[in-house]
Amino acid sequence: MKLGAAMFFTDYSMSPGELAMALEERGFDSVWSPEHSHIPLARESAFPSGGELPKKYYDAMDPFVALMAAAAVTKTIKVGTGICLIAQRDPIQTAKLVASIDQLSGGRFLFGVGNGWNKDEMENHGTVFETRHKLARERIEAMKEIWTRSKPEYHGDMVAFGPMMTWPKPIQKPYPPILVGGAFPYGARRALRYGDGWMPHRVRPKYANVRDMIPNYRQMAAEAGRDLASVPVSIWGAKEDEDMLKRDRDEGVVRVIVSLDSAKADVILPELDRWAKLLQKVA
Repeated sequence: MKLGAAMFFTDYSMSPGELAMALEERGFDSVWSPEHSHIPLARESAFPSGGELPKKYYDAMDPFVALMAAAAVTKTIKVGTGICLIAQRDPIQTAKLVASIDQLSGGRFLFGVGNGWNKDEMENHGTVFETRHKLARERIEAMKEIWTRSKPEYHGDMVAFGPMMTWPKPIQKPYPPILVGGAFPYGARRALRYGDGWMPHRVRPKYANVRDMIPNYRQMAAEAGRDLASVPVSIWGAKEDEDMLKRDRDEGVVRVIVSLDSAKADVILPELDRWAKLLQKVA
């Protein structure tokens, strides 16, 4: 089992390059950057984790810029969006971003995607909240065409374009792994339909630990004709609990992702040292 770490990169956190180098030195497999373009002051949507929305959500850097800075100063660690809000992004431009960072990182990009929860944020981008899931699926399908064909075209209900030329293509073939975020069962269904892995949060109101849903996910994969090895589970949210991590590993979880505060090195590095020691016990 592998260990990743995520941070909302801000102007008051560690820099992406600084964190990525520290993670690579300690044996972490991946660094992740979440995304929010902005947070409207008038907001209908409640924060999924409850309580007030943390300040870092307002202050987050663009994930592709942050991850390119991380990739530029490292050699082996993977860089991932965790998650990219594809329902708020143009698919043609996003496909170019994904291909570009995969090229420049030497094939180390992980495309974590999700459909979002903030209705007001989406509407500022022209996205209708109620149809975001269909829009996201069509955008993913359209991006796959762009990545894999020399003259791609796509004709959906919500996304449509005629034959075009657009390069570069990703190094990873056919394209970087698409890890789909979202709770069980709907996020799991989307992962099986168009993803290369499922990346849920550990805890949600419907369950205390998403690991307990993996047998159900395994059955869903079989019914969908998907080999579970082609759509593995990465769990977002980890505690410094050796027994919990060993149970994750034994259930077939391929990666757990630690959520770090948007803080400087004096706070973060001791935490990474503890995780590195724990990783040696459970990997």
